[in-house]
Amino acid sequence: MRTRKVTIMRRSLFLLALGLLMLSGCARHYVITLSNGSRIGTRGKPHLQGGFYVFKDAMGRESYVGAGRVVEIAPASMANQAGPVFTPTPRK
Repeated sequence: MRTRKVTIMRRSLFLLALGLLMLSGCARHYVITLSNGSRIGTRGKPHLQGGFYVFKDAMGRESYVGAGRVVEIAPASMANQAGPVFTPTPRK
């Protein structure tokens, strides 16, 4: 009976460790803010290559943007909000 409890406990710890590993192994998401105020979400950190920032977009496709257009590159959790996402129109 004791070996069965140990086996169940080991299996539970293994599944817990596997779940934590999967959650912590995710790629970081970054936000590129452009000079015109638009923002681009990326998978992984963009890198500078020949005057362009090369990155994978939200769909996983490789994209690029000119370095002169980039104002800020920040992790998604730390990106500055330029303003309210939704501005309601006033009623008359």
